[in-house]
Amino acid sequence: MLTITTDSKGLISDHTKKSAELFEKAGKVIPGGVTAHIKHIAPHPLVMEKAKGSKIYDVDCNEYIDYLLSYGALIHGHGHEHVQQAVMNQMETDGTTIFGTPHKLEITMAEKLIDLYPSIDMVRYTNSGLEATLLAIRTAMAYTGKTKLAKFEGHYHGGYDQVLLSVNPDLKQAGGEEAPQAVPESSGIPEYYVENTIMLPFNDLENAERILRKHAGEISGLILEPVQGGFIPAEQDFIQGIRKITEELGIVLIFDEVKTGFRVGLGGAQEMFGIKPDLTALGKVLGGGFPVGAIGGKREFMMTTAVDDSRDILTAGADNTNKKQSVFHSGTYNGHPTVLAAGLATIDVLEQPGAVDDLFAKTNLLRKKLEAVYHQHGLTMQTVGAGSIFNIILTDRKILNYRDMEHHDANLRKEIDYELLKLGIYTKPMNRYSMSTVHSDEDIEQTVSAHDEAIRRVLNK
Repeated sequence: MLTITTDSKGLISDHTKKSAELFEKAGKVIPGGVTAHIKHIAPHPLVMEKAKGSKIYDVDCNEYIDYLLSYGALIHGHGHEHVQQAVMNQMETDGTTIFGTPHKLEITMAEKLIDLYPSIDMVRYTNSGLEATLLAIRTAMAYTGKTKLAKFEGHYHGGYDQVLLSVNPDLKQAGGEEAPQAVPESSGIPEYYVENTIMLPFNDLENAERILRKHAGEISGLILEPVQGGFIPAEQDFIQGIRKITEELGIVLIFDEVKTGFRVGLGGAQEMFGIKPDLTALGKVLGGGFPVGAIGGKREFMMTTAVDDSRDILTAGADNTNKKQSVFHSGTYNGHPTVLAAGLATIDVLEQPGAVDDLFAKTNLLRKKLEAVYHQHGLTMQTVGAGSIFNIILTDRKILNYRDMEHHDANLRKEIDYELLKLGIYTKPMNRYSMSTVHSDEDIEQTVSAHDEAIRRVLNK
């Protein structure tokens, strides 16, 4: 357990010196010392060395109960026996990790997703959730012939130009809450995407509808996280209203279920809400710990991605006059056999009797116990989330969208999170909590006790 406070060198703890040294070393060969912005923690990230079940261990041999779980991807924790065995069986049976050709598991997984998600008639695989949302947007634009995209302020769909807008915008630049403006989240994003993205307020049906109707003739698709950031659910009336409006206006509705797929139900958030989007993007849990993505949806939309034999390079020059070009979609690793084997094993464990119910019950138990601890210390706190994911919000204001989070005491939350790292509770500070099927009652009790101690330390400073 980490028990030493931050020292003068800016280390998280005297017990994390190797992590600090490796971070400094990494900075000489990797820009910023990390391979993804989300892996950075100030003053230095904790460098992990091994993991098993609900536990993760850093290079300084400190043990943590893991609630980050690779940002929710590991719904069965680290190194689950059934998942690992499925991976080994695939490689031993097939004799290779990848064919570069069609294989049976592509069909098996597609059939499974079609069975679990009533909105899905057909499936295409990608290598990440980012690629899945990108393909869904391209499909919507090809299908409708329109070039603008609508998205919600505060929603994240991947780190590419088209959607890296107003995820965490400075509200001084973001316009009014009734009509938010697109704000780039990075330098290097062309003005084209700012001009061609229609920004909407989440959980505000009246204003979202007004904006959609105003731009209906330009918008190809509307993409959203049905649970913003994985923890702020859409209101039922709102999500139903959005489905009705998009159908009326001929706007393709895209659910980004990369975070929520399998985590709020086997059929994702659309199962929870009883809504059928036109297209769905999946990732994270679907890969069982491997990189994965998938897009699924109604046949009429999905068939735009089918191979057009008449445009094959060998038939170049054929008369394609008046023939609509298909959506190009390819990738060497799409539908990777090892990844799909891990994903199918992951789903298999979730489909065992009582597995999802038990997971949700444990999550709700932890949420209630944490709320009780914070309230005992006189702190205003609520847990916000759905299914097996939630976040700790230090305000009593109802959280409906990105702007509501400005009323949350972020500084206090961050202080508590850093103390929790010293006490062996791991998630990136300020991030949501993801539960797994292998978190135990003992883990929950230890987590609650750690929060109690962390709060004491912060309040007594």
